[in-house]
Amino acid sequence: MSVYIAHRLFAAHDRALAADLAQRVAAKVGPDRVFLPFCDTDEEDLVAEVKGRRLFELDRERLGRLDAMVALLHGPSLDDGVCMEIGYAAASGIPVIVVTTDFQTYSLTEAGPRFEFPDPILQAVATSIVRVTRLGAPALPSVPAHSRFTGFQSRNTAQTGTALDAAVDALLDLPDRAPQLVGAPAVIGAPVYVEASPYTAWGRDHLAKACVDAGHTVVVPARFTATDPIAGALADLTAVCTAARFLADVSGPEAPPGTAVLIGAAVASGVRIAAFQPRPTFTHAHGREPNWRNLMIQYAAETHLDNGDAVLSWLAA
Repeated sequence: MSVYIAHRLFAAHDRALAADLAQRVAAKVGPDRVFLPFCDTDEEDLVAEVKGRRLFELDRERLGRLDAMVALLHGPSLDDGVCMEIGYAAASGIPVIVVTTDFQTYSLTEAGPRFEFPDPILQAVATSIVRVTRLGAPALPSVPAHSRFTGFQSRNTAQTGTALDAAVDALLDLPDRAPQLVGAPAVIGAPVYVEASPYTAWGRDHLAKACVDAGHTVVVPARFTATDPIAGALADLTAVCTAARFLADVSGPEAPPGTAVLIGAAVASGVRIAAFQPRPTFTHAHGREPNWRNLMIQYAAETHLDNGDAVLSWLAA
């Protein structure tokens, strides 16, 4: 079994948590069968002509030959690179175990059904979700006195340990291979799938209108308006993977998580992707070119569009 650990990797505590998970998985399946990004791509010390692109290539190469993925997702702001990797695995028929210690649940309306994550597509594509929401038990009175901060730290450590152990158990219980959810090849005349960003004016999808005005058949997300958001999410996944093109508005503090999932699915399915972001901000890291979005999103897309004319040019190409 070859296992990919998908995790947010920009802060030391996130990398340490992922390494803890990788070590637990390696103890069961062997260290050579576990891929841990940043660690196994030697990201800090890697030297390449275009470092961000090379990192994308290394991660994608491993995504193309794995048996399972375990993804760490924290809180309401979900890492877009991890979400992209989840979408890639899901569209490739790879089982995905998602681990979270978030104690919140989410709904699209105040009284609507509740989901584990802000976008229902993550729940729809996950093979299983390991969710441990409560702190570990307090220390017994017989334990020598310690500060309340040490006690609180140990309860959090116990919580994450429980979650990681449960993830390993779920991994070992997986069938040999998950059925492929989608994957019918795009055909000539297939529609353009267009997804707006929730960080922009909701319901005013100028991108869909531009595609219609250019003579294209357009499909827009179903999951945000469907009576059953999970069924709508699976319909969105199928629509993206069978589309001729995918036009994604990735505006916001990071690419919206559901959009990132669909970008990963589109890459795995060979669908052409354009990322629309009129006001990009750039991230900078040692030895790496400035990135206008998470590098997994940036290099998954064939082009970055920043205005209406650029959209029309891409549609005509």
